[in-house]
Amino acid sequence: MLENLEMGTFQRADRGNRRAVNEDLERVYELFPRLNERKAQKAGTLSGGEQQMVAIGRALMARPKLLLLDEPSMGLAPIFVERIFEIIREINSQGTPILLVEQNALMALDVASRGYVLETGKIALADEARKLKQNEDVRKTYLGAS
Repeated sequence: MLENLEMGTFQRADRGNRRAVNEDLERVYELFPRLNERKAQKAGTLSGGEQQMVAIGRALMARPKLLLLDEPSMGLAPIFVERIFEIIREINSQGTPILLVEQNALMALDVASRGYVLETGKIALADEARKLKQNEDVRKTYLGAS
């Protein structure tokens, strides 16, 4: 699994700088303590939630200017979904901007500063996340609220 994380440094100019790579590994392990426990395990033998953590960790190892996340909660147990969204908040609070595509609209709007509702590939609504979450049409149609 460690090799999977280190692959994230492939495009970095400083990938040969062990100190910089180790600092980033420590950051990933702070965000995902479970990965530190499993660093010697093959990634393919990890649970779905743990594999999602590896994927996000690998992306962070690249030191992205923008982190793109496509359906990070898909197929995960509810406990992992909550944890993934907590980590998304933490990554963003550490200064990494995030573009999140997520069908779990309620969770996505909880972590977002801005939201876009797409219908058949076109933007149907765009606003601050908190305003979208309060919008009655959005609540009824997309959030399943009454």
